[in-house]
Amino acid sequence: MKKLLLISSLAAISMAALALDPTPKSVSPKVALERLVNGNARFVAGKPIHPDQSVKRRAESAKGQAPFASILACADSRLGPELIFDQGIGNLFVVRVAGNTADPVGIGSLEYSVAVLGSRTIVVMGHEKCGAVSAAVKGGEQPGSIGAVTKAIEPAVEQVKGRSGDPVKLATTQNVRDTVNKIRAESSIISDLEKKGELRIVGAEYALANGKVKMFAVK
Repeated sequence: MKKLLLISSLAAISMAALALDPTPKSVSPKVALERLVNGNARFVAGKPIHPDQSVKRRAESAKGQAPFASILACADSRLGPELIFDQGIGNLFVVRVAGNTADPVGIGSLEYSVAVLGSRTIVVMGHEKCGAVSAAVKGGEQPGSIGAVTKAIEPAVEQVKGRSGDPVKLATTQNVRDTVNKIRAESSIISDLEKKGELRIVGAEYALANGKVKMFAVK
């Protein structure tokens, strides 16, 4: 009986934590996106200001977090979102996985960021010369669990077959679009907030050489 009561209590706490706050705890979607764009412009120009990285900020953030944006990005070592967008401690909620795809754990993490922490923008960011996408385009067996990474990207590869252009570049863009739409389709929390105008989710691609992030709407 005690065990059942404990499980019931934990379930109630989880549901309460995921209840949507009608008042955004962070900035508007428009302002959140502007902060990312402006931060990337500073990074590209080689003039970052490294905001919110002081000892004081670190101490303040220990009391809680309210990231204004969430980034689902590839795990590539050249793709650090806090650096690319010139942000500091507590500004970004980052989910990273090779190939920037979204499984239930990743989507659940994003749901937590918007429903509980108040993040108002989600950016799904791929990048040029992505090794995971290249491997998916090449095809064939992969060692260990790497096959799970490429399998998640294969639908995007199939969609762009026969199109003119670089197959890796085409698949990279399609993979970002597919991921955005998968998040919408599998998360009522995120899609409902987006429909209400309280959240924005966009696609993006990062250029390795010049550091520029190109954002685009996904319908």
